[in-house]
Formats: sequence, C-alpha cells, structure tokens
Amino acid sequence: MKRSMASRLLKAKRLPFIAGSLMTMLVLLVVVFGPLVAPVDPAAIDTTKRLTPPAWAATGTFEHLLGTDHLGRDVLSRSLHATRVSFLITVSAVLVSAAVGITLGLLAGYSGGAVGAVIMRLADVQYSFPFIVLAIAIIATFGATLVTVTATLAAWGWAVFARVTQAETIVAVQREYVAAAQALGSGAARVIFRHILPNILSPLIVIATASIAQVLVAESALSFLGLGVPPSVPSLGTLIGEGRTYFAIAYWTITFPGLMIALMVFGVNLLGDSVRDFLDPRMNG
Repeated sequence: MKRSMASRLLKAKRLPFIAGSLMTMLVLLVVVFGPLVAPVDPAAIDTTKRLTPPAWAATGTFEHLLGTDHLGRDVLSRSLHATRVSFLITVSAVLVSAAVGITLGLLAGYSGGAVGAVIMRLADVQYSFPFIVLAIAIIATFGATLVTVTATLAAWGWAVFARVTQAETIVAVQREYVAAAQALGSGAARVIFRHILPNILSPLIVIATASIAQVLVAESALSFLGLGVPPSVPSLGTLIGEGRTYFAIAYWTITFPGLMIALMVFGVNLLGDSVRDFLDPRMNG
C-alpha cells in the first residue's frame, strides 16, 4: 500500500518537521498580523523613556512590554515591524534569484554549447565576488533602498540555482520522456517547461528553503553594517546594529530582534531538512 505524501514526510523526521512548521507558522503570523497589533508607532521617539527595561524588570512598565531603545522607541513594535521587513526582503530576493537562476540553468543545460558556456562563466564570475564587495558596489551605485537591497541579495543567490538546474537538465535531456516529446514535435519551450522543469523541482525546492535562511542572515548582516535598508525602515539587522552600543546596560535592545532571527533561521532549516529527507528517493522507498 502506497504511503501518502504527508505520512511519509511526518515519518521521515516527525519532531523536526513539527518544530520547524510551528516556528515558521509563528513567524508568518508575526509577518501578517504583527504590525497590526503593535502597541505604538515604531518610529515614535520619546527621550524621556529611553532605555526603559522590559515589563518584568523592577523599573519596567507594561506600556513597553519589551522595553525601549536609546531614543525611547518601543522595542516590541519595532521588532514586529522589522520582522515583516526582513522576511519580505528575504522571500522576494529568493524568489527573484530562483526565477533568474532556474531560467538560465534550463537554457544552459538544454542548449549547451556556447550559450551554456557563457551562462556558466557568468555564474563563475558571480562566485568570484565576495558578497560584501558585491553589496558595497551595488548599494554605493544605486543607493540603499528596499529594491536595491533585494536586488543585491538576488544577484548573490542566482548562481547556485543556475548550476544545479543546469546539471539536472543535462541529465533530464537524456531521459526517454524528453526524447519522446521531441519526437512528437514539441518545441524547446514546451519540452523545457512542461517536461523537464517539473521533473527537476525536488532539489530546487530544497535549495530554496536553505536559501531563505542564508539570505535572511545576509540581509541582517547588511543592515547591521549600515548597508541595508534606510535607517527609517526598521529591519532586524538595523535594530541589532543600533542596540549593540547599549548592550551592556540595555540587553533587551538587541536580544529580542536577535531571537526573531534565530527563530526564523532555525525554523526554516528544520523544515528544509524534513523536506529534503522527504524528497530524497532513498527515504521514500
């Protein structure tokens, strides 16, 4: 009796899958509803309440459950808004890099020859650039905006999708179903997107889940260094960068943004590992 997809996935790694799913769902709830339930305006400055500790501290207040930063801004409100910003930038960058990388990889693997060689050499050039150098070059040229940061992260991540897609496409082209489709007169576009792409999605899905965690950390690093989103837009990396000076006397300014990054990365990695085990043919026998 053939096992269902859900039962096989849960049986492969039940606890990591459940834990990863719950963490990811919690993050999604924060992304969707967080700014709607934020107690105050995240940009509201009140220097009379600067570095107020969390509510459970002796001098804390329930008006600011997670305390305030060096400008008196509410840490909870800023963390909720920052989580949405960082998540949307990360997912957008992964989607763009996946679309570009998969398209170029399919073209390189199916066409081969000079076209494939040029695309793969472009991927080699991208690999040769350290991420920070690439980010500085792009952001210094076009300015620090949400679009620029997203484009920078997408430009950093497309090559891995292109390489894996090219390798999988080269193998798929040798399969009987591709030869049959070509013999029936199917054009290149139909063969690629109707027959090849659906059969090579498994490793690409795994790469996409891993890329979300990697890109999130990269986006946070850029914002921490002042190369990310504008200061007026809160992101998790920006909050940690602003609060690091006050960590010794106000740990809460960076603790809670840091926990959100850890929760997102850990949850996506656990979920990605479970998906990888499920999509691995050796786990599904």
